[in-house]
Amino acid sequence: MSTIPEMNGETLEQKLKNGENITVIDVREDEEVEEGMIPGAKHVRLGDLQDRYTELDKEDNHVVVCRSGRRSMKASEFLKENGFTTVTNLEGGMLGWPGDVRKK
Repeated sequence: MSTIPEMNGETLEQKLKNGENITVIDVREDEEVEEGMIPGAKHVRLGDLQDRYTELDKEDNHVVVCRSGRRSMKASEFLKENGFTTVTNLEGGMLGWPGDVRKK
């Protein structure tokens, strides 16, 4: 069982609206993000994360998202194993995101 905490879309949307300092990492494939991303999210495909995670600040508050929450949980576990201090998985992924999206 994973020790990664989860957050639902409504909570994340409210935290972002309140100006909380959260780095959203979208690990979906290119064709998936073309449909829209959470505004301000960084796109790092799950398959690229192992090579690109050093681009991210380990001390930031990270929320990881994919389509449904499964790939983002794998990514969250990888980040935690590599020294990231605050990593949360978006429960339900983009399927559970109630807010606006921006086209990539």
